[in-house]
Amino acid sequence: MTVKLWGVRGSIPRPEIPSQLHSRIGKIIEEYAASGQAVKDFVAKMSLPLVGGFGGNTTCVTVRSAEDLIVIDAGSGLRELGTTLLSGPLGRGEGEAHILFTHFHWDHVIGLPFFVPIFIPGNRIHFYAVQPELEEVVRLLFTRPYFPVDFSELPSQIEFHPLTPRGKVPLRGFEVTPYQLDHPDPCWGYRIERGGSAYAHCVDTECVRLSREEMGADLPLYTNADLMLFDAQYTLTEMVDKANWGHAMAGAGLDIALREKVKKVWFVHHDPYATNDKIASAESQAKSYFESRVKELNAQGEKTQPVDWSFAIEGMEATI
Repeated sequence: MTVKLWGVRGSIPRPEIPSQLHSRIGKIIEEYAASGQAVKDFVAKMSLPLVGGFGGNTTCVTVRSAEDLIVIDAGSGLRELGTTLLSGPLGRGEGEAHILFTHFHWDHVIGLPFFVPIFIPGNRIHFYAVQPELEEVVRLLFTRPYFPVDFSELPSQIEFHPLTPRGKVPLRGFEVTPYQLDHPDPCWGYRIERGGSAYAHCVDTECVRLSREEMGADLPLYTNADLMLFDAQYTLTEMVDKANWGHAMAGAGLDIALREKVKKVWFVHHDPYATNDKIASAESQAKSYFESRVKELNAQGEKTQPVDWSFAIEGMEATI
């Protein structure tokens, strides 16, 4: 399976204004001038966020095999995904799209009216969710005066599929199981499995249930995942003021990863008010926490396996 991130922001899209880009370019030029390095060597050492930022689109993720593709959430990143799909069967009106919803807050549905394949006759668009209001929500998005094209005018064939909580279903060569997350208005994460590999989609969640006993029936979402996408909108300081807002900090995800033997973690749902520097600072804080936590566990005689983790950048992809 190849997992790709088409949006990593939370709550609302955050495009950069020209003055922000101008300021960043100026800082890069100053650092280059002071470095005394050749351009090639200087550029090779630059981090991607320093150059292009972490990304401004909201949640949209694809899980792909050689033959099949499923989409999780329809944030603003869905627009770009839809554009790339036009080069295949969905661009000719001969394809199917399968979109899973975690929940229906604006940042997870805002891209759907701009998903071009839904406007092409002959395409079949399948929507999946645990929530019974799935069809009602999608119809509302395509309702005047919110959007100029009414649901009844969409030329593609649209189908709705209810999912059972914690019930595993086969979907396009994958096995998909929804598990409940800790978020206002029920939100469901997904464990997606294929060929012995497992992807755990854990966005949005405050993760107030941290112990194995508290997680109960939702514990399998995390256990032995090859890749976990986890909510890290806030730092520890921010969590004090924003309890019950439904979002977590990186430390919670790292604790779960260490305990449940998760191999790789990407932290997403970056706060729309967070600058690139602030996100990088939060990543640095998480690094300090992780190192101290590993040292603490080792001192207690617990063996810890390596965890490959980072704060996610829009466009990242990994094959598991």
